[in-house]
Amino acid sequence: MGIEKLEGKLVNYSNALSRLHEALARDVSDSIVLDAVIQRFEFTYELSWKLIKAYLAYSGIADVKTPRGAFKEAFAVGLLRDGDVWIDMIEDRNRTSHTYDEAEARRIYEKVKNKYYPILSELKKSMDKEFK
Repeated sequence: MGIEKLEGKLVNYSNALSRLHEALARDVSDSIVLDAVIQRFEFTYELSWKLIKAYLAYSGIADVKTPRGAFKEAFAVGLLRDGDVWIDMIEDRNRTSHTYDEAEARRIYEKVKNKYYPILSELKKSMDKEFK
């Protein structure tokens, strides 16, 4: 993969992260906002691990096939911190795509807002540093 493709993945990830931030800024008492945050979390999560996968391959660090493998390798090389939160994110992402329960959705919303969005933002900052 060339640097242009990798930079394109970073742009897509950055755009998704901005959209997630936009949804988190809205009033969650509106159930549509709750749904929007979860949907935007799902696609931001997908883009995060695919960006990491591409970066690791481009850098010659590792050839990973799964989100867990990508997060583990990225943590090992210092691209990510707090590996446990990234693993929790995998589990919550799987929950959002297989069931819908209002209480579970609200619990995941809170985790997205307070735990996942901040570390997803840290990934963007780390990747921005890699490209400068």
